[in-house]
Amino acid sequence: MNEYTLSLIPDYGIWVVFFATFLSCFALPIPSSLIMLAAGAFAASGELSLTGAAFAALIGAVLGDQIGFVIGKAAKAPATRFSQTTPKRAALFAKAADFLDKKGHWGIFLSRWLFSPLGPYINLLAGSLGVPWLWFLLWDILGELAWVTLYTGLGYAFSGYVQTIADMSSSVIGLLTALAIAIILARRLIGAYTHAHGPNHKQDRQKI
Repeated sequence: MNEYTLSLIPDYGIWVVFFATFLSCFALPIPSSLIMLAAGAFAASGELSLTGAAFAALIGAVLGDQIGFVIGKAAKAPATRFSQTTPKRAALFAKAADFLDKKGHWGIFLSRWLFSPLGPYINLLAGSLGVPWLWFLLWDILGELAWVTLYTGLGYAFSGYVQTIADMSSSVIGLLTALAIAIILARRLIGAYTHAHGPNHKQDRQKI
């Protein structure tokens, strides 16, 4: 973890946490999860309020998500309008659209913490596709609450091992993501096999 980033937290307190989660909602390279870990650790040492840090992180994240939603609603078609800058961004929009289409409201929830790279793009898509705002707000708050609780809680509980947790966190999220993808692929393979060897296959065997 960058020492400069760490030094900002006790000096500027919850404002650092707030702006970190807020700016991360716009796909900016902000180490917001690591900053929340550090905030939890500083709270354990009494240099920061745990409640204040968690609340600031939650408000920043939810506010950023809502602004993304409003931008998407105003733009109408962010997948075509915003994805034309780079192939990487176009690919992320395509993944986000597919994820939101398949998972629905759960896609909003999971993209807050488990599939967080898709979060900023799902915000735009949800707005442009006419997802009801109250539904988006509900699932957004639940997802961000899970994210904030996880990282500030880990930082608080294991304040002496913040650097180790920071190093491991990306691997853990990566593992969870890989497991989720494996489960989805397994279900698709089972579905394809069942379809190929379903009722028609049984009828063929009966004819023989």
